[in-house]
Amino acid sequence: MKPASRNKAGKMEVGPCPPPPPPPRKDSFRGLLKTVSAVIIFAVAAVVSLWTVARSSSHHHHLGSRPGLLFPMSIHTANCESSLRLEGFVRPSHLLHEMSDEELFWRASMVPKVEEYPFRRVPKVAFMFLTRGPLPLSPLWEEFLKGHEDLYSIYVHTIPGYNLNVSQSSAFYGRQIPNKVVRWGSISMVDAEKRLLANALLDFSNERFVLLSESCIPVYGFPTVYKYLMRSAHSFVQSFDENSPLGRGRYNHRMAPDIVLSQWRKGSEWLELSRSLAVEVVADFKYHFLFRKYCQPPCYADEHYFPTYFNMFHGALIANRSITWVDWSRGGPHPATYGYQNITKDLIQSIRESKICKYNSGATTMCFLFARKFAPDALELLLNLTSAVMSS
Repeated sequence: MKPASRNKAGKMEVGPCPPPPPPPRKDSFRGLLKTVSAVIIFAVAAVVSLWTVARSSSHHHHLGSRPGLLFPMSIHTANCESSLRLEGFVRPSHLLHEMSDEELFWRASMVPKVEEYPFRRVPKVAFMFLTRGPLPLSPLWEEFLKGHEDLYSIYVHTIPGYNLNVSQSSAFYGRQIPNKVVRWGSISMVDAEKRLLANALLDFSNERFVLLSESCIPVYGFPTVYKYLMRSAHSFVQSFDENSPLGRGRYNHRMAPDIVLSQWRKGSEWLELSRSLAVEVVADFKYHFLFRKYCQPPCYADEHYFPTYFNMFHGALIANRSITWVDWSRGGPHPATYGYQNITKDLIQSIRESKICKYNSGATTMCFLFARKFAPDALELLLNLTSAVMSS
């Protein structure tokens, strides 16, 4: 069809139509498509990135400042180098974590195959406190520990929800571990003790592990205690065969054939272990499970699990005695408690010299390094004795 135009007479004429517009070029269309696609992908990536950062920030806020206890879940951190440093792995400075007991025990049971440490290792004593709440005798322990900061570690297992109220300068500040409910006489006591051991094993400098309660006191000075433990060829676990209703009478025959009656032992729960034995017992699941299933009151797992386990597998490595003095002379299910009226220098000396025992290959009168039970009102007099007693 031609377009209309006017001739000289003013009449309309029809001329040829202009050609239709050329179709769009394929390369221009493809370029536009790529641009739109890129914008969409960028927008989606931005949204995902913002969501991930927000979630990660919330997650780290929930965990608190706790690097080093676990292998890093991701290397995409603001400071990749610090998250992969050896220091945070071998000497974790923060104790809080979100590992389950199963994960914790697995992590703590790792043993290096290389004999030489790739860092300067100063062996430490791990003092592990199993308590229901406060530590009323902590000022006494502060005096005991003062000046030896490079030679010890502190671990405290309390009831869930309890926050230890100590100053930031205290040796106990920030030393609570993740905890669970503990019921006297139940397997949960053993769970808590193994939880303390496992958390202490995360620090590769810890070499000796002492289980204590809030009513325990030291009866020698720190240098004496440190040398005694570091030079010992044995761990201090009491384990004996008692043919009575309170000993063999608590054995459950359904534990056989894994545990037979002749292997059943009893002893004090207040033990001390070398690092190698601490790893062994933390790694045990089989026998721990048997006790959980078959040792119910009047069978008390905390009095039988450790003595039986170590008697079965590591009898030659234990001294078969405890280094924590306890007075059972008054009878009953609980030992005697010593308060303000009982505290004298003679009492401490009597604990020190109460028996003769074996230490390595010889005999000694230094059998007890710690003692329990001491009431909170005994603290003042005990502090008055520190210069005379704990200096040696």
